[in-house]
Amino acid sequence: MHKLSIVIAAAAIAVGGYPVLADQSMPAAVTVPIAAQNGSGQTGVATLTATSDNKTKVDISMNGEPSGANEPAHIHPGPCKTLNPAPKYPLNPIVNGKSSTVVDVPISSLQTGAMAINVHESSAAIQNYVACGNIASAANTAPAAPAGNQPMPAPSSTY
Repeated sequence: MHKLSIVIAAAAIAVGGYPVLADQSMPAAVTVPIAAQNGSGQTGVATLTATSDNKTKVDISMNGEPSGANEPAHIHPGPCKTLNPAPKYPLNPIVNGKSSTVVDVPISSLQTGAMAINVHESSAAIQNYVACGNIASAANTAPAAPAGNQPMPAPSSTY
């Protein structure tokens, strides 16, 4: 019985005894605040995350969307203030305040400082913009702390 305990303990150490380091070659997620436009009252946030196959997952969460709305969303060239009306990358429509899409482009291609996520009122009223968020350039995005083991700060004295 003692040998079995040793084998189980050794297996537990082998499987879970060492911390797994995160893949630090993938950029951290990028958060894009989405502001209301044209008095819509709709605000939200988009989270852009690099995928392992060099694409970008775009998750949008909106507040203030009218009940039953189905709002088209796209990534457009240009900042919100001078948005190019021709979309560059279509996104799944926002329904019940949520949308999730994988775009076939690396996250770095979206972080040029010249792209924005735009939300439209509806397919029938595509010309009416209800919310928009500028995707910051990679140079203006603060890097997230790497995952894994982090050094502990030195204890501070309260004396």
